[in-house]
Amino acid sequence: MCLGLPMTIVETDGISALCEFRGEQRRVSVLLLSHPPAGAHVLVYIDTAIRLLEKEEACLIAAAIDGLGAALDGNDFDCFFADLIDREPQLPAHLLTD
Repeated sequence: MCLGLPMTIVETDGISALCEFRGEQRRVSVLLLSHPPAGAHVLVYIDTAIRLLEKEEACLIAAAIDGLGAALDGNDFDCFFADLIDREPQLPAHLLTD
């Protein structure tokens, strides 16, 4: 299984960027994005930044990854998905019908 990681751009030359997530750094392609600046949060999949993230969304994705790890370890994981507790799932806008 492959997961996209929320990473922060440390430095970039417009073609690739040095990105960081939890102390791990890797160089990724940023060719799919329009010149993201240092400090920007990006979703990285297979060493390619595929989209920009707001800081809040990056934090939610990081928490979800922690929640998956907790679930795999047999630990309580509800606290990692606080944004989903006590609400019904909602479809993204592009999947809603009139």
